[in-house]
Amino acid sequence: RELVLDAVRQNGSALPCAAEELRQDREIVLQAVQQNGLALQWAADMFRNDRELVLHAVRQTGEASDWAAEELQHDPMLTLDAARANPFAVQGSAAPVCSVFDV
Repeated sequence: RELVLDAVRQNGSALPCAAEELRQDREIVLQAVQQNGLALQWAADMFRNDRELVLHAVRQTGEASDWAAEELQHDPMLTLDAARANPFAVQGSAAPVCSVFDV
């Protein structure tokens, strides 16, 4: 576990190399998505509906929203964070994106 934790802290793309049981470890997945938001695609499905974890992933890389559960893809706050990380990541999103002047 500690070896995998160290690996994903350095490179979140190491997550798919971890055993399935370790991809179900919230701490390991959190470290991976904080380093590389796209690591969300290799996380256990239960984490794609974890708002806090998805938020970390989206803040790191807006494109991570593509790997979130559908309910979270329609969350306006997550969409706004994705747009802040990468404005092109939210094209076609079902959630409205407000500018700072709308808030």
